[in-house]
Amino acid sequence: MFFASDNTAGVLPQVLDAVGEAMAGFAPSYGTDDLTDQVTEAFCDLFGREVHVLPMATGTAANALSIASVTPPWGVVFCHRIAHVMADECGASEFYTDGAKLIGIGGDGAKMGGDAVETMLKAYLPHEPHSGRPTTLSLTQATECGQIYTVDEVRRIAGLAHDRGMAVHMDGARFANAVAALGCAPADVTWKAGVDILSFGATKNGCLAAEAIVVFDKANLDDMKFRRMRAGHLLSKGRFLAAQLLAYVKDGLWLETAGHANAMAARLSSGIVDGGHGRLAWPTEINEVFAIIPKASAERLSAAGALFHEWAFPTMDPVEKTEDEVLVRMVASFATTDTHVDDVLRVLGSNN
Repeated sequence: MFFASDNTAGVLPQVLDAVGEAMAGFAPSYGTDDLTDQVTEAFCDLFGREVHVLPMATGTAANALSIASVTPPWGVVFCHRIAHVMADECGASEFYTDGAKLIGIGGDGAKMGGDAVETMLKAYLPHEPHSGRPTTLSLTQATECGQIYTVDEVRRIAGLAHDRGMAVHMDGARFANAVAALGCAPADVTWKAGVDILSFGATKNGCLAAEAIVVFDKANLDDMKFRRMRAGHLLSKGRFLAAQLLAYVKDGLWLETAGHANAMAARLSSGIVDGGHGRLAWPTEINEVFAIIPKASAERLSAAGALFHEWAFPTMDPVEKTEDEVLVRMVASFATTDTHVDDVLRVLGSNN
């Protein structure tokens, strides 16, 4: 019963096979190999236009270097107040921008509403050069509470940022789950909606260690290449990152696996609610379930060997629950099965 994170799952066989195939022979280093070129071609097809792709090993590096490429040290980045870039990356964006300021915006389910973004941007009137200049807006798709921005919501928020001359970054650690749930083309919720740079997640959904920075505006590319090298994130044997990404997007594998994870989360979510085991803090829109359950139930799950997290951020809006209840996060993955889900539900129902 492994529901602590989709990071706890293994690697897709197709991805591992691709890495094995890439081991044969020799290839140019530092991203000048054929496989890296093929990744760019594959992502151009995926997004229906020319894009520029920088394979990365970690999501934190992808986020921080993306933001740094469009944010000077005196810049201001707006994001949700519990966004990963704000709360869970040890100040990486501040570090790689050489000191830019991150300002958090509220919103239920870790999701910034268009009205909240508009209000914040209107209220922030920089007294230059005494205060920072608004340069960047970062949104997470899907959010830290498993909520999805619709195409229209992304378009509105991006439009508000662009009206202020700001760049728009999307943290897509679970981008596959969001796209699978939305049923739209990747282009619809990114560049067509106004996103300038995307951190394209793959590790959580079955890669060994692979993410990608997808650049839709070529003007940001040269700066980013230098920043990646200076930060130590240009891998010499880059073909092994590229091999993973190629296998991941081939024949829609990334959406198939994300769709499966979403379906497993939906099964778990429905079972919790329909079985009277608890209630949801937020709707289950991707592969994450946020449920309020009795503490006794959480203790039974832990005793039975289930892995999950109690969920709380110091800056998160309070979730209504009693002293005898706890908010838990359970995350499904490509490797989750019906049996895994049903085992959790069986334990939850064992004392009803």
